Amino acid sequence: MNLEISVEDSRWQRLEELSRRAVSATLAYLRMNPDLCEVSILGCDDSRIAELNNEFRGKPAPTNVLSWPAEDLAPEEPGATPPLPEPDFTGEIVLGDIAISYDTCLREANEAGKSMDDHVVHLIVHGVLHLLGYDHVRDPDATLMEGCEIEILGKLGIDNPYNV
Repeated sequence: MNLEISVEDSRWQRLEELSRRAVSATLAYLRMNPDLCEVSILGCDDSRIAELNNEFRGKPAPTNVLSWPAEDLAPEEPGATPPLPEPDFTGEIVLGDIAISYDTCLREANEAGKSMDDHVVHLIVHGVLHLLGYDHVRDPDATLMEGCEIEILGKLGIDNPYNV
């Protein structure tokens, strides 16, 4: 797996380890060959993610995680499983980019009484699923995506994040 990590906030000391764990588990769950896949992850703070959120979504506020898929894989049918991406001419599958904010992750983890590591793994899994065409705007899509997250995290020994 080609995992490109950029760290803009020095508090992200474990981002590569947690990202590798989350991305690997997500790809394994979907039976994708990790050796073919590329993901870029930016570890930043609330200020930077608010800029990105405003620029790309028109929402001038911080958020926990943002994703930019390399390819739109979202199915038209609500609740349908997205198709798996195909390798490009080089044999690689470029999935896209993820940005994650330390400040929001820490605040959410503390508010929910969860470990920071578990919360970050969950958000990276969530972000990778977005890269692969999963979404949570429509109820059937949210049910599918959350079910995938729960199963992936369960295999990692992380409790269901939606039981709060």
